[in-house]
Parts: sequence; structure tokens; C-alpha cells
Amino acid sequence: MTIDDLSEPGEECGVFGVYAPGQQASQLTYFGLFALQHRGQESAGMAVSNGETTMISKDMGLVTQVFDEQTLAALDGHLAIGHTRYSTTGSTVWNNAQPTYRQVGESAVALAHNGNLTNTLQLAEDLQLANVTDSELMLEAISREVDSTRSDGNGLAHAVLKSAPMFEGAFSLTIMDQGNLVALRDSHGFRPLCLGSLGDNGWVVASETAALDILGAEFIREIEPGEMIVINASGLKSYRPFTTTPDPKLCVFEFVYFARPDSHLLGRNIHASRQEMGRLLATESPVEADVVVPVPESGIPAAQGFAEVSRIHYADGLIKNRYVGRTFIEPSQMLRDRGIRMKLNPIPATLNGQRVVLVDDSIVRGSTTRQLVTMVREAGAAEIHLRISSPPYRWPCFYGMDTSDRSRLLAAERSVDEIREFLEVDSLAYLSIDGLMAAAGGGSFCNACLTGEYPTDVSAEAGKFVLEIS
Repeated sequence: MTIDDLSEPGEECGVFGVYAPGQQASQLTYFGLFALQHRGQESAGMAVSNGETTMISKDMGLVTQVFDEQTLAALDGHLAIGHTRYSTTGSTVWNNAQPTYRQVGESAVALAHNGNLTNTLQLAEDLQLANVTDSELMLEAISREVDSTRSDGNGLAHAVLKSAPMFEGAFSLTIMDQGNLVALRDSHGFRPLCLGSLGDNGWVVASETAALDILGAEFIREIEPGEMIVINASGLKSYRPFTTTPDPKLCVFEFVYFARPDSHLLGRNIHASRQEMGRLLATESPVEADVVVPVPESGIPAAQGFAEVSRIHYADGLIKNRYVGRTFIEPSQMLRDRGIRMKLNPIPATLNGQRVVLVDDSIVRGSTTRQLVTMVREAGAAEIHLRISSPPYRWPCFYGMDTSDRSRLLAAERSVDEIREFLEVDSLAYLSIDGLMAAAGGGSFCNACLTGEYPTDVSAEAGKFVLEIS
């Protein structure tokens, strides 16, 4: 257990890829991963090729802890993929850090994955493998199809085209060998993936547009659900490896929590969408109060929108310690109990004697929220009215969020009033499903964690460690 386990849903992962002749791909990948650090803080890694040799570097920790100037200088080449990991599947150990890697004859194949497969057990049985993650299974399936002797140099592309129909569930992938960068997105597009241009035949693929911005790359478009892109010395080509018709179902929690506020998805700015969630929440669930206080950082945009519509004064009432990250230690019970105070500290001058509207983006397990409410009450708040800018989180996710155990979800079997009593707040209201969909642009999303309506078949036995088959 880590300090962050006490709060928000586990993030997904960040994937990155770059093909940039004449440039140092390792440095570009470093900055790209730095921009995607919010998507995973357990490990970071990259694979880099100069056209002949592929080098892998990965370790536990943050991007800035794993890589330094000396390490990056040794990773020479123009082609790279990278990964920041949060363990939605598999244990938090070095062996599960990505990219995963295989040597296949003369080819060196590496893969970085965001998402979860839903047919992992069947795939493992078909490939006759055990003690592996879904990412390793995909790499193994691809590697078995690679023909490194192809004269056209497209052995990797053909291998991915042949293997991709075997994969079911959520996957946004970057894959590479010595000369090719491949980006692949499942036919539902559960996890985001976008394409950018560096000019002069340079290309970037990344989980979010914020990674393009940090490189000064031009956003071209989002890679479409069910699309495979191949980038090499011949340029860029697009393929459709799946026989099923694409059915876009981007995870709506990208808008609620996962994506950086400065990123864009489906043509919409994330920060603006979150502000709209707050506006709609204030319209749906008004309350008489003195001050609107966000739970930083994720509650800030919604709180701004709530204050705008309600015309209640907006103020910072909680200060976040920006230097508290994922710890990797096994904390004592005392440290667990104090986990919220390591991250947030109240400002009594804002809270004392006030009727407070406390705005957050979501409640998943509830333990942190309850501690937070107690802390705000102890700082002198006269009333606490909790407003959540998403609907109750009632169902587990099997597509890349660390919430596969329904018994740990606060709202799974509780009414809103029962949750209010558990959290000990004066009032509690969530944004409606219709409000959330409207704020996200009204598209077709996966909202299974809120509705229980899954876009694909899922196993009730699936869980974080189901892939570590013995």
C-alpha cells in the first residue's frame, strides 16, 4: 500500500513513441514521459534504436528518478517508445515495468501498453504461457509472427496486423523494432492515443496532447479506434487490422480525472470540460453556503464552475503538499492514518465558521474523503456540503483502472444518503450521468464504472493479479 492508495482511483499508464531522424529520441521521450507522469508513477522506461541496435532502460520510480543526462546520452538513436506505469494489472515489481522486450532473430521488438485485456486467460492458454501480464502476452503473440528476413522491412507491421485480432479489451500500444514505430488502438478506443508532427519527417504518438506540447510538436489528429499506424523511413501509413466495426467508447474518466487539464480529447479542452461539470453540478444541486473550496488539484476546475454559477465566493481552503509522491514504502497504520495530512493541510482562516461547499471530482473508496471531511470540520467549518462532479462510482473497471474489486467501492451498495452519513457531511450531491455526458461533449463513452453497462464481455473473476498465472 502506498500513500496514493488512500485517495483517487489508480491512474492508467502513459505511452509514447517518436520517430525523428537526426534527433536524439531518448531526450524527446524523456520530455514526453515527463508530461505523462500523472498517468503512472510506479515505473518508467524507454526503448531506443539507432536503426541497428535497440537499447532498453527502465526502473521503478518517477521519470526524473529513472533517467539522468548520462543515461539518456547512452541511449543513442532516432526511434524510441516510452512508458510510465501504474499497476492496473500485475504487481508493483521491476519485472512488470515497461517497455517489454523480445529478441526475435535479427529483430528486437519492444512494446508499451495502456489498458487491460479482457481475454487474458484465454490468450495465455493459447500461447501456453504462465506468470505473465497481458502486455507480455501481446508482445509474445506479435513476436511469434515477426519475420525478420522480409526484404521490405515491414516484418513488424505484418506481425501486428496478424496478431491484433487476438486481443480483446482495452489497449493503446506503441511498438517498435529497429526501423519501425507502430501505434495501435483497440476498436473501442477505450484509452486515448494521438498523433503529432515534429516536421522534417519526424512523428510523435502519445497518450495525451500535453506530451506533444512539451516537444513543440504539431497536433495532427487522434489515432482512431481500431486504427494501426506504421511510421518508418518510407513515411506514415494507416491500417485497419480488425474485422469488427469500430465502436468508439473512450473512458469518460479521462474527462473526470485522468487526463491533464491542458490536454485535449475529442476536440475539447479537459479543463474547460471540468469547469462545465461544476457549472452543471451547481445548477442541479444548489446549496446555501459561504465559500466554495476545491479539493486540490483535481477538484479545482469544477469548483471554479460551481462558484461561477452559484455566485458563492471561491477560495482555497486546502493546501496540497506538491512534494508528496508515491512512496514505495510499506507504511505503518499511523502513517496510513496520517496519509491525507501528508498531502493536504487546511487553512482555518478560510474554513472557520463558514458554510463550506467542498468540491471534488469523484469518490471511489471513500476512506480519504472521510478523513478530509474530518480535517475540514476540525479546522472550524460550520457546515460541509460535499459536491462531486461525477456520478456515484458503483461498478468495477476492467479496461485499465485499478478498481476491479467492487467490494471496495463506497457507492457499490450504498444510497447517496447512506454515503452522506458515512462521510459525515451536512449534504451530498453528485453530478448526473446526463450532466457528465453533456460536459464531456455528448459523445459515445464508456461509463461502465457509473452504470454497470460494459461495452464488451467481462469476467467477474478478472482482477489486478489475474494475469499472474501460476
